[in-house]
Amino acid sequence: MNSLHNKTALITGSARGLGKAIAERYAALGANIVINYSRDKASAEEVVSNITAMGAKVIAIQADVSKVSEIERLFSEAIQAFGKLDIVVANAGIEMVETPVTEFTEEQFDRLFSINTKGAYFTMQQAAKLVQDKGRIIYIASSTTAFPVPGMAVYGGSKTTPRYLVDVLAKEIGHRGVTVNSIIPFAVDHSGIFAEEGSYPELRQSLISSCPMGRLAEVEDVANIAEFFASELSSFVNGQHLLVNGGANQ
Repeated sequence: MNSLHNKTALITGSARGLGKAIAERYAALGANIVINYSRDKASAEEVVSNITAMGAKVIAIQADVSKVSEIERLFSEAIQAFGKLDIVVANAGIEMVETPVTEFTEEQFDRLFSINTKGAYFTMQQAAKLVQDKGRIIYIASSTTAFPVPGMAVYGGSKTTPRYLVDVLAKEIGHRGVTVNSIIPFAVDHSGIFAEEGSYPELRQSLISSCPMGRLAEVEDVANIAEFFASELSSFVNGQHLLVNGGANQ
C-alpha cells in the first residue's frame, strides 16, 4: 500500500466532490491535509471532521483562487501550519455546460477563466516555488480538453490552458525531482454538475452512451489516480496527462 506519512498535501476546492475524495484518500494514506474552500464552510468543516476521525492532521483555509493574493495567503498559512508542502493538487474549478458558442456571455467567460485558468496557473506557480524537492504537483483537468463537446466551449477552453503549463513546468522544475502531471477525468457522477440525482439527464445519457463501460466516472476512480501521482510509484512520470474515462470517445 502507498504511504504518505510525513507528507503534507494541499488540495484546492476540496470541500466537496473530487477535491474532497482526494483529500480524504491522502489522509487515509497518512498525509497532513490542507483543505481549501471558497464559500461552503459547512462542507469544509465536514471534511475536516472526517479526516480528523482518521487520525490525520488537517486544517481548512478559506481562499478564493481567482485572486492571486488569496492563493499566496493560502500557501503561506498552509506552510505556517505544517512547516512544508509536499503535494499540491490544483483542483478548484467551476463547470458550464449546454451553452453554445453563440450564447455565452463575457461575464460567463471571465468567471470561468478567472477560476479555472488563472486560479490553476497561480496555484501551480506557488506550488512550483514552495513545494519540497521530490514533491508532486497535480492538475485536475477535464476530458473536454481531449474531446470537444458541444455546449462546453468556455469550460473546455478554460481547462485546456493549464495543461500547457503542466508541460512547461514539468521541464522547468524536473531537475528538483518534482513531478508535474494532470489527471483528465470523464464526467464524474455525484460531483460537479452531476452532484444532484437526475441533473442534466440528456447530457448524462449521451456521456454514458459514449463510454464502453456504460457509466460515468466516480470520485474514487479519480482519487485512485491522484494516489498514484502522489506516491513513489510515479517518481519518474512527469509532464503526463492521464485520461480517466473508461475508453469514452467524448
